[in-house]
This record gives sequence, C-alpha cells and structure tokens, in this order.
Amino acid sequence: MLLIMEKSWLGKIFSSSPKVLPATARPGVDYTNADVQFSLGLQLASGAGVAQDYAQAADWYRKAAEQNHGLAQFNLGTMYAQGQGVVRDAAQSVVWFGRAANLGDAGGQYSMGRSCQRASMDGLPADAPEARIEAYKWFQLAAAQGYKNAEGAYATLTFKMTRADVTEAIERVARFSVVKELKPLAA
Repeated sequence: MLLIMEKSWLGKIFSSSPKVLPATARPGVDYTNADVQFSLGLQLASGAGVAQDYAQAADWYRKAAEQNHGLAQFNLGTMYAQGQGVVRDAAQSVVWFGRAANLGDAGGQYSMGRSCQRASMDGLPADAPEARIEAYKWFQLAAAQGYKNAEGAYATLTFKMTRADVTEAIERVARFSVVKELKPLAA
C-alpha cells in the first residue's frame, strides 16, 4: 500500500518553486493583476519581444485564468487541446473552455459548442440529443458575438435536431443571457 503524506509547512516553504518573472520585469508592475498575467502569457506564447516559451505562457495564463480572466481561460484551454507547454489533455481543455464560455467569452463558447458536437457523434446514441442541444446553445451564444463560423455551425446542427430540441436550445440561450445580465446587478 502506497502512503502519500503532505509536506510540513516548513517543507512547503523550502520546496516551493521560485516566482518566475519575465526577464523584462519592470519595477512598479503588479504581477498579481490578471490583465498583466494574461499579457505576459500572450507575450511568451507568441514570442513577441521575448523567447517563445509555451510552458511559462501556460503558467501565466493559469494565474490569470484562476482570477476569472476569460481570455486567459480560453487560451489555457487551447494550450491543453494542442499540448502547447502542457501535456495534451482534452478533459482539462474542456474545463477551461467551459469556464471561459460561462464568463461570456465567445471563443470559449464556440469551443464548447465544438466539444459538445463531437460528444454527440462519439458518445452513446441516447446522449446525442442532449449534446446537440448544448452545442447549439454554445454556438448560438458565440454567433451572437460575431464569432467566425459559429452561425454556420448552429445552422448546420439543426439538421440533426428535432423541433423540440431546437426549441429547448433556444430557451437555454435565453436563460444563459438573462443570467449573464443579472450577475452584474447582484454584485
């Protein structure tokens, strides 16, 4: 039997990895700010002005994503989907796309639509209608923001859906939109 023990607080202090700042670190910049972290991730992923480093980009995206930065969540999901800087992991990709989608990120919504559409084809036939309804919802939400190819994706999907399924999907879009509008008021 394998026994896993947590490190003591002292062990955690001395074994923690050092905070990695970019070589171009500037005094006065708040590296705990999600927008700054996202920008660093973008800079490292694209190699704009620095050596391209997907692993560090993923770390910075994760820091911003954990602070509910939608675009960082989408980019992190993309990195997991493509295995850039992280081990390719479809499940983690969907988790991050889902978080971005729920924040209203059009790229995350489109990616969730694609994931649901794939699930409708790859999963159990009994689960296919539900997966198509969710795919339609996410494609519709992305299309409402002008996301490329989203309108065609949900339009094509309707050929495999019943009238009742399309109606349910449209209702889910409306419920999602109402919830998104109410959240700022509740804050």
